[in-house]
Amino acid sequence: MVNLKKYNGVLKLFVIFLTFFLILSCASSPYTLTKIEGKRVPITNTYTTNPEIDKYIAPYRENIDKDLNSVLAFSPETLDKSTGKWQSTLGNLMADACVARGNTILYAREKKKIDICILNHGGIRAALPKGDVTPRTAFQIMPFENSLVVIAMNGETVMEMIRYFIKIQKAQPLSGLTFTIDKNNQPKDIKIQGNPIEISKVYYVATNDYLANGGDDMTFFQKGIQTYDLNYKLRNVLIDYFKEIKTIPVLKETRITVE
Repeated sequence: MVNLKKYNGVLKLFVIFLTFFLILSCASSPYTLTKIEGKRVPITNTYTTNPEIDKYIAPYRENIDKDLNSVLAFSPETLDKSTGKWQSTLGNLMADACVARGNTILYAREKKKIDICILNHGGIRAALPKGDVTPRTAFQIMPFENSLVVIAMNGETVMEMIRYFIKIQKAQPLSGLTFTIDKNNQPKDIKIQGNPIEISKVYYVATNDYLANGGDDMTFFQKGIQTYDLNYKLRNVLIDYFKEIKTIPVLKETRITVE
């Protein structure tokens, strides 16, 4: 009789080797890049629709259009950002809207109120036309994803903001602040919410997150004492404001005067 005990060790090694070999033989070979091809695709005016795709997205497009075209308010005349050198009807409206809507959040959270709002002239991308005002109007005016923030700053920093305003000479949207530019191009008769400015007082200034981070060279915002992010898109500020007021006010009161 053959004694198999002395072959057990060899048999175990053979089985392990065979198993390992089978695993390696079944493993996928690694892929390697062998060639890259490219070609020029001309840009033309030809647009080919796909009926199946159009059919699939049609219900979504219809719902979006329905929402964007719903009437929120009425504008008695066209408001534009270029109606004046220092201020505009559309700019005044946007700044006032930010103060009104921003206060609802800031006061609820912090028990504080916005004193001033300043935005940037270039951020307004369309006029507000006469007639029905819709969410689409808000998207056209403010297509960016900028949010409303409030920065606490002292009166000296507000003075720096005013000097910037005079230097740039654009109709930046402005609310809560009035002043006169004298013959030496210096500000005077500065009032915030109808009261003379106090250098040592802390004011709450609303703006968008782009400017708060120093955009358009508004570096004075970075000297603020504290920043409150309201997490409120400016576009949504406009939409909510339109819903609330129904008839768009035409704001022509003087906020900046020049001697």
